[in-house]
Amino acid sequence: MRYKIPIEIIHLEADNYHLIASANFTDGTRGKFVIDTGASKTVFDKNLADYFDIDEHETEELHSAGINDEPLVTSIGYIRPFSFGKMKIENLKVALLDMAHINDLYSRAAGISVCGLIGSDFLLKYQAVIDYRRKRMVLNFSR
Repeated sequence: MRYKIPIEIIHLEADNYHLIASANFTDGTRGKFVIDTGASKTVFDKNLADYFDIDEHETEELHSAGINDEPLVTSIGYIRPFSFGKMKIENLKVALLDMAHINDLYSRAAGISVCGLIGSDFLLKYQAVIDYRRKRMVLNFSR
């Protein structure tokens, strides 16, 4: 089944754009995810504890292009059910990070906050196609 998910193109600064997809959680709360094709792993804000279950026995090294050469050791969690439009997502495995610094940037630049980053693991799994002209992301879901 194909799902067409509306996206926003946020202009952060000169020639700097980010793609945002809105999600709905089961409690009626909306969250915004940055679609990050350069991220290998999907990330969720560890400060939003009501929306994930942590895997106490699993950690993962997350290699990022940050200021340090050392990999970042993160906790692993599973986001509780949420949906992108009509597409319901369950048990999405994520790296849990404190996203306060990222939200500070988005708040100052665009007046929004984000709950996570959709990485290439998710985009590849659902064979994502980003259509900039129509401002949508097409996801393919098969059971």
